[in-house]
This record gives sequence, C-alpha cells and structure tokens, in this order.
Amino acid sequence: MDATAPAVGIVMGSQSDWPTMQHTVQTLEQLGIACEARIISAHRTPDRLGAYCREVGDRGLKVIIAGAGMAAALPGMIAALTPLPVLGVPIESESLKGLDSLLSMVQMPGGVPVGTLAIGRPGAVNAALLAAAVIGLSDPEVAAALADYRAKQAAAVPETPGEAT
Repeated sequence: MDATAPAVGIVMGSQSDWPTMQHTVQTLEQLGIACEARIISAHRTPDRLGAYCREVGDRGLKVIIAGAGMAAALPGMIAALTPLPVLGVPIESESLKGLDSLLSMVQMPGGVPVGTLAIGRPGAVNAALLAAAVIGLSDPEVAAALADYRAKQAAAVPETPGEAT
C-alpha cells in the first residue's frame, strides 16, 4: 500500500467527536494504513460535505469511516453522495448515550447502505479493522498486517484466570 496516499477517509461531525474517532486513526496507524481525518458537519457545512464526496474517489480513498452523534446524518449523507463503502461510528451523546446516533445509522433506507458499528470507542476501533479487512481483499500487505494484529490480540488472552501474558 502506498503510505503517502490515504486509503481511508475519517470524517466526523465536530471537534467533540475526536476523542472517539482518534481511536480509528490510531488503529489504522498500527496496521500501516494511511488515513486522513476531517471535520465535516452534514448540517453546518453541507458545501464542504458535497465537495469532499465529489473528490474522494479521484484521490484514491477506498473506505470512508464517519463518526457522528445525535441525529447522525453524516454517514448516510456520505453514503448517498459516494459509491465508496461507508462505515458509521455512533458517537456517545450525553442525553441518550449514543442510542440516538445508533438508531439513525442503522435505519438507512434500502439502497443507501451504512455499515454501522458499536457506539463509541469499540465502534471506532472496529471500523478501522473492518476497513482494513475490505482493503486487505486486494492488498496483501494490509491483509498480513490485519492477520498479525489479530494474532497478537489472541496471544494476549490468558488461558486461565490469574495467568500473566
């Protein structure tokens, strides 16, 4: 994989989503997958959203991961505006703990798919791993990095309680 050109676009609706979405960036970096991160609000910066979606394919992105809270329109709008796979990460909100975001993302109309992950940090990490699996289908280096990540994860699990790893 060309380390200079980002393969994954990470988009979030606001700066307050970064504490969650930084885990996506960190996981992709562990796997050696180049990514970019942008703040684009579906509601407050629609022109920025449209411009981003028009250019992503030409720049070589393979997958977009979109984190959003509350109404969580961002992943669905991106999915409507680009043919790239879009993975949605519901951001935990104070009032409804991310359930609002989760329900918004999983209730997409037929024909506009958003692969929705878990709420918060687990979803952010798993979105990176799922993006790696998609990219790994055509990139043996990424597939090997993902296999190594999973092997290390398995090796870190003790076989018996109290056993050090």
